[in-house]
Amino acid sequence: MNERRLRVDPIACAAHGICAELLPELIDLDEWGYPVLTAPVPRRLTAAAARAVAACPALALRLERKPFA
Repeated sequence: MNERRLRVDPIACAAHGICAELLPELIDLDEWGYPVLTAPVPRRLTAAAARAVAACPALALRLERKPFA
């Protein structure tokens, strides 16, 4: 099984915070409101992670599959 991870483009991110509202289990916000990604995405949260990615108004969040090494 491939591990899924969230990635944020720090240049594109505008600190709206919607991702953290939709996925507080995996996304914290720093003191300026930018996302801090805390862990790989567990299978049970994959759909919620995809919703957070789709809701990002700056298109700065991605859900990636990390292939086996």
